[in-house]
Amino acid sequence: MKHEPLYNWMDALVAYVRSGNADLTNRQMALLLLVYHTNGPHTVRGLASMLGVSKPVVTRALNTLGGLGYLRRERDEKDRRNIFVTRTNAGAEFLENFKGFIVGGNDRRRLRLAHASG
Repeated sequence: MKHEPLYNWMDALVAYVRSGNADLTNRQMALLLLVYHTNGPHTVRGLASMLGVSKPVVTRALNTLGGLGYLRRERDEKDRRNIFVTRTNAGAEFLENFKGFIVGGNDRRRLRLAHASG
């Protein structure tokens, strides 16, 4: 089917919404994935550059993700002026659970069938 990837993404997002987890924006999710799946150390400036957005945009997303416990800011011990964005156990657990929505298998097929017949 031509739109299979979009149906898979729809199924994953519907399962995520139904899970009751905190709703993350696409920007917040992209930031979270960058920190977890690219080599660090990560800084606000570097993350803003990777996303093609301003530093205040990244700061706002970090405030939310930090409040959820998914990322943490840590001061560089070598140069106290630098702040690094680091991973947390809660963030790793969130992404592992989210991965389950993407690879959901039978649940996705059932959702797609319900959507097609509805």
